[in-house]
Amino acid sequence: MATVQVALWVVIVLVALAILFDFMNGFHDAANSIATVVSTGVLKPGQAVVFAAFFNLIAIFIFHLSVAATVGKGIAQPGVVDVHVVFGALIGAISWNLVTWYYGIPSSSSHALIGGIVGAVIAKTGTTGLVASGIWKTVAFIFVSPLLGFLLGSMMMIVVAWGFRRATPSRVDRWFRRLQLVSAGAYSLGHGGNDAQKTIGIIWMLLIATGYASAGDAAPPSWVIISCYAAIALGTMFGGWRIVKTMGQKITKLKPVGGFCAETGGALTLFLATALGIPVSTTHTITGAIVGVGSTQRASAVRWGVAGNIVWAWIFTIPASAFVAAIAYWLSMQLF
Repeated sequence: MATVQVALWVVIVLVALAILFDFMNGFHDAANSIATVVSTGVLKPGQAVVFAAFFNLIAIFIFHLSVAATVGKGIAQPGVVDVHVVFGALIGAISWNLVTWYYGIPSSSSHALIGGIVGAVIAKTGTTGLVASGIWKTVAFIFVSPLLGFLLGSMMMIVVAWGFRRATPSRVDRWFRRLQLVSAGAYSLGHGGNDAQKTIGIIWMLLIATGYASAGDAAPPSWVIISCYAAIALGTMFGGWRIVKTMGQKITKLKPVGGFCAETGGALTLFLATALGIPVSTTHTITGAIVGVGSTQRASAVRWGVAGNIVWAWIFTIPASAFVAAIAYWLSMQLF
């Protein structure tokens, strides 16, 4: 009886740690949702975080749990996952999030979590414990999502520039200050839909591993879904202000029309990825879209040095979080 109670408490602690990660995900990635709408002056910071958090939350009613299924069942073999693997994965992801938040680097919470799972599983069984198709699909979209964001953002900017070529700048600004509310809402909807599901996936993975859910279940318990969407919305409300300036102004200067095009291109990319069940980085997506918008003006409008530093953070995210996760897995095995 005592052993069962201890096991239950371990699961409760790990679920709490996962929900903390989800809160941090919203906190860290709030800049992705609000930076453009704040930097263009369409919303004040306080208004923007409440606005984005609302759309993060209502995404629960919009998207199927395809991404959660990929993370919960498509990254690691079900028989390999145990409480030590989940602990290592979460510590690896949280550690990398804290480092990049502290230095104001827009990195990917999503890929930090994937890297954490990979590192902990490799520490336990080697690469045989991984599901290759799920890993490669996720890795491919490290490149596809920013490229797609870039293409859609730049194409939107070109179409809008051609369509409003005879309009006065003041009229364009007035129209797109209103339309940017629509695009910002759509992007926040996509952010909540894709990112909350990653934490749902790892909690689902934990519940399957400990026998509190079945691998044959079509969905995790409702309390997991509600908790994760609520956590990411609350994280967004508190906002990662260190990253907002980098995303909103350091890459390129944005006006409302540019903010609308970047957010719309990013939102379309997130909707597509979520429908396909692919855990993508909202950071990669919106960065690609912002660069795409800036590049339609002139190449020098983009601060390529800042963009380059962000890309280096992307490259190191999975290896760095995997390394920390492997150490955390080893420590967990020694201590518990």
